[in-house]
Amino acid sequence: MTDHVYRVIDLVGSSETGIEDAINSAITKAGRTVRHMRWFEVVETRGHIENNKVAHYQVTLKVGFSVEDENVTLQP
Repeated sequence: MTDHVYRVIDLVGSSETGIEDAINSAITKAGRTVRHMRWFEVVETRGHIENNKVAHYQVTLKVGFSVEDENVTLQP
């Protein structure tokens, strides 16, 4: 059985079009530098209002990613 160990980070994504786009934006951008992302949890949803209309959606996520094992190679 494999042990599962995760590190959790907070991300905030925003979008002018919707909550789902804000989530995808945050995960896609983080995926450029964070490896092995496995799950997310939406912990907060906010928005920005301009001229009595929704201007931006903002979503705070907790994202879990797998912690890598150290691969130690001994050189003779």
